[in-house]
Amino acid sequence: MQRYILTGAPGAGKTVILRRLELGGVAVVEEAVTDLIALAGAEGVARHWEAPSFIDDIVALQRSRQRRADAWPDEVVVFDRSPICTLALSRFLGRAPSPALVAEVERVRREGIYQPRVFFVENLGYVTPTEARRISFEDSLRFEQVHAEVYREFGFTCVPIPPGDPATRARLVERAIGRPSDRLV
Repeated sequence: MQRYILTGAPGAGKTVILRRLELGGVAVVEEAVTDLIALAGAEGVARHWEAPSFIDDIVALQRSRQRRADAWPDEVVVFDRSPICTLALSRFLGRAPSPALVAEVERVRREGIYQPRVFFVENLGYVTPTEARRISFEDSLRFEQVHAEVYREFGFTCVPIPPGDPATRARLVERAIGRPSDRLV
């Protein structure tokens, strides 16, 4: 199985690209942090990122989803973020990486879980706030830089996905993973 990572700054358009890929027949794995934020919000937790377990909860859900995807029959799976992104988030938040995060990053490196080319979705020049995305554009640019630095630090090659319409961006990913893009809607 070839596992690819789609990453970038909050609000860069990763989810839209992921939906396009999925509609084109590519197996995808959702971003863990977005779902955890939705759960926290539903439970009335306003500042979820301050919870001591926040990073470890992300790591646990990412690991669970990656292992579940391993049972799929698909040859190619695209993941919306990875434990490397969680390390970038930890650094961005000024937190020391937890033992669980360090262990997971080491596991994915040791086992070669993800392809060495990461699809780095570049920012769109703005950020639209949502319940899960409460970051300023300026902070998103800083977060984008932290992501790029962490991926390079761990030996990944960032393949830029420049701003553009979602279909074009999704076709760039499809072509790079060797899948025909004519199925994209």
